[in-house]
Formats: sequence, C-alpha cells, structure tokens
Amino acid sequence: LFSSLPSTPPSPPTPSHPSSTPQPPIPIPKYPPPRKSLQNPPNNQNNHPALKHHHRSSYHKPVNRPGVIASDGDRSVIVGDSGVSYLLPGAPFQFQFSYSETPKEKPIAIREPAFLPFAPPTMPRPWTGKAPLKSKKDKEKKVRLLESLNPPRGGSNGAKQLQMAKPLELGKYSRDGKSREEILGEPLRKWEIRMLVKPMVSDNRQVNLGRDGLTHNMLELIHSHWKRSPVCKIRCKGVPTVDMQNVCHHIEDKTGGKIILRVGGVVYLFRGRNYDYSTRPQYPVMLWKPAAPVYPKLIQAAPGGLTKAEADELRLKGKSLLPICKLGNVHYDYHLHSSLISLA
Repeated sequence: LFSSLPSTPPSPPTPSHPSSTPQPPIPIPKYPPPRKSLQNPPNNQNNHPALKHHHRSSYHKPVNRPGVIASDGDRSVIVGDSGVSYLLPGAPFQFQFSYSETPKEKPIAIREPAFLPFAPPTMPRPWTGKAPLKSKKDKEKKVRLLESLNPPRGGSNGAKQLQMAKPLELGKYSRDGKSREEILGEPLRKWEIRMLVKPMVSDNRQVNLGRDGLTHNMLELIHSHWKRSPVCKIRCKGVPTVDMQNVCHHIEDKTGGKIILRVGGVVYLFRGRNYDYSTRPQYPVMLWKPAAPVYPKLIQAAPGGLTKAEADELRLKGKSLLPICKLGNVHYDYHLHSSLISLA
C-alpha cells in the first residue's frame, strides 16, 4: 500500500494526567500493624510458682543443714547426702530425678522453691490412651493377646497361656509381699541367657540412658518393656559410661531386675522368672525436671598446698618444656610411670 516506509516511528500516546513518580511493576504489600497483645503481653499473676522456669529466675535459698525443707502432710522434700529427694507415703525408697548421677557432696543451696514434681493427690493422672474398638474397622480387627506373665503351674500340658492387656492405675506399689529373690527365681542357665539375649541383639526396641543417668521416669519405662518381653535392653551413652558399675548397681537396685549380660555400654536386664506385671510397683511420674541444687566447687583451681597464682606460674613453665614422649589415641607406654617418678 505504501511506496516507502515512514522516516520516523510514531510517538507513543501521552497520558492525559502525567505522574511525577513512576509506578512499580509489583505493588508493595501492605501489612497490618502488630497487635497490642503481642507488644505488651499481660503478666499472669495466677501462675503457680512451681511451674515457673528456673533458668530465668534468680532464686537462691541456702541450705544450712540437711533434712526436710518443705512438707505437705506425708509428702515432703528432703535435702541430704544424695541431693534433693522426695518422700511419698508408702514409697519403697526416696524418689530422685537421677539415681546414678549425683555428686557425693551435700548441696549448699537450691535454685527453685521446694515443690514436689508429682501430681497432687487430689489430681489423678488423666487417661492419655485411646478408647479400644472405636470405629467399625477397629471392631473388625482381632484383639491382640499377650503371653501370660503369671501362668498356672499345673494343668497346662505344654499349652501357651494368653491374656488381654488390662489398664492399670498408676501411683501404687507392690502389695504381693514377694522379695527380689523370690521374683527372680532360680538363676538362669547359660543356654537360657543365650536364648533370651539373641532376639534382643538386633532389636531396636531399647531404653536409652543419657547424661542424666538412671532417671525416675525410666523405672516405669523399663516395666513397660518388661510387659512385652522378659528382657529389657538398655543402651548407656555419654558421661554415665565412665562408671558402668555404678550405673548397673542402681539399675538392679531400683528396678529389682537382674543384669544377665553387659557388652560395653549395652545392658540386658532380666525381669525374673516369677515377675507379674499386674503386681509391679507403680511409681508416680515426674511432671517436670527439677532444678539441680547448688553444690560446692568440686574441682579445685590449684592442687593442695599451692595458691592459684603459684599453680598458674607452674603451668606456664610446663608449657615451655620439651615433651619426654608422645602418646597416640590407642598407645600405651609401660615405662611412662617410672620415667615420671625419676624426673620428679
């Protein structure tokens, strides 16, 4: 239609109302202002002092002499040689947060008010499980039967006795009157130990014992493992493995079981031949971790007979000396002890 192209391109149309600032390609989002409730949280004055976090508080109460520091009827808090313990009526022993990891020195102060970490007797432990056979699919499922923990002695003719799991109340102690030796029964033979330990070696169902050692809530956990199997596998990790004899002593003393095998930090705990889950001791569970008390300084800054300044001066001189030998991670020098004595 055109014999030649236009020399200048057409200019774009000009807006009727030109603006001084160009509009961004994406509009800036507008957020609502923060709520006043988040800026100034209200101070709840009705909080129970036992539920306050002890790490944020500056509570410090010296303990002049060991003994009962707080009591509520038959329930009391005691400070003694084993730290802070809790005495409940009818309990077989004084409860502690950790039975194996407690210093040998007496505490000099506490970091929180003396409260029992258990539920009060007026507030029973709520049911936290699921109601059985709730839906139609659950009704079609078969009820799981467990091996009887206390089978009859006569008339079985080699048949395996099965029973249903029964819900039990917590906070009760053993009333059958049996001693630990009666529950354990006759000592296990070697072939019985191998038969009990072999399926537990490759099983990942275990109780992990960490830096806090044998805690109070682990006692109920061990009994729950004994409900399904006669042997409970406990794997110890961290600091408690330095003194495994102490850990094993407290495990056998508090649970009433028998350690049939220990391989490094793994312990196999046998419940006993005459163990009955329905008559086991049921301890109340601690609802929170109590604050550790204040202990005297256990690690001295200087050896005996020296001041801190003299010890620091000797450490600086020792850094400038040449080493008499070098030891690797897995090396052992038998003559090192005699060499050090000769140098001294």
